[in-house]
Amino acid sequence: MSNPVENLISVTGMVLKQEPSGEFDRRLVILTKEKGKISVFAKGARRQNSILAACTNPFAFGRFTLFVGRSAYSLREAFIDNYFESMRSDVRMAFYGMYFLEIADYYTRENNDDVDMLRLLYKGVQILENRSFHLGFIRAVFELKAIQINGELHPIDEEKYSPGVVKAYNFIVSSKPANVFGFKLSEESENELIELAKKISEYTFDRKFTSLELID
Repeated sequence: MSNPVENLISVTGMVLKQEPSGEFDRRLVILTKEKGKISVFAKGARRQNSILAACTNPFAFGRFTLFVGRSAYSLREAFIDNYFESMRSDVRMAFYGMYFLEIADYYTRENNDDVDMLRLLYKGVQILENRSFHLGFIRAVFELKAIQINGELHPIDEEKYSPGVVKAYNFIVSSKPANVFGFKLSEESENELIELAKKISEYTFDRKFTSLELID
């Protein structure tokens, strides 16, 4: 018989979504560094005063200790580095954050190497809380980088866009996820980039995102 300790693993990631399971449990979807996107059951997380309640909310980022069962993972404990509390106090910001979570959920799979998407997601939500960037700009950069990480972003016709937007586009393509928001544009170029990203994402994504309908 195997030792239960041998069936425990530790993963680093962010909770993408949660839903009720049974009377008191939750089913989570977590994007992890080690295992890609995984489903995890948190027993008793919906009980009053459960120690698992806060760490099973969307946006919670940290280390999760999981029991590896025959067909599913179960959450044993979590050490959360960032709850991104602002996502619960600013409704509009939360809509954008949920949109980012939906895109990450859309693009990732179990046992895939989705580290870059996790890094982009963390940085994107972090920048939303920063408040020094326009929300539409953050969304545009996130959309383009997510599409590029998935290998679906193509070169643009540089003659159709202003030099500032062309430079920004190429910066997004070549930057690491953690650095992709490291530039600023004039208001005119920013609006042009937003429209470009909207056009590309509408063409690329083959589903409607619930949170995007709330944003638009």
